[in-house]
Amino acid sequence: MMPAYSSASTLPDPDLQSEFYADVPVKRFLAFIVDTVLVLLLTLVIIPLTAFTALFFLPLLWLAVGFTYRLISLSSRSATPGMRLMAIEFRNLHGERFDFGTAFFHTLFFTISMSMVLPQIVSIILMLTSERRQGLTDMFMGTAAINRAAMN
Repeated sequence: MMPAYSSASTLPDPDLQSEFYADVPVKRFLAFIVDTVLVLLLTLVIIPLTAFTALFFLPLLWLAVGFTYRLISLSSRSATPGMRLMAIEFRNLHGERFDFGTAFFHTLFFTISMSMVLPQIVSIILMLTSERRQGLTDMFMGTAAINRAAMN
């Protein structure tokens, strides 16, 4: 029997506890789609509230809404709503849920990497090939997305 996962320990071992990382890349992709739709809906709600002046700075509004959405959800529950729907969440190097600082820097690095094509490609390749299914930001910060169901 595999040892139980403790939130006080490091990240789960991908060889001994592979269930934590099973299907994570697919779940992250689906969560990304859900979160993108939710950010779009929030942005569309905000536009009329600005008397449609937000249309003049729509890319900046989209960026601000997405950053805030991700920061709030990661700092409060270590997962975005899309990730919660897919039953995954982020953990730091010590296996703990994100605090505000970790969520802020993860969101910042994610936003920067999403603004350029090459880091996106590298991140996808890493998620498909690395032991812990970590993207570029995760590798840099020592974080990982894991399955919540595996924690039971």
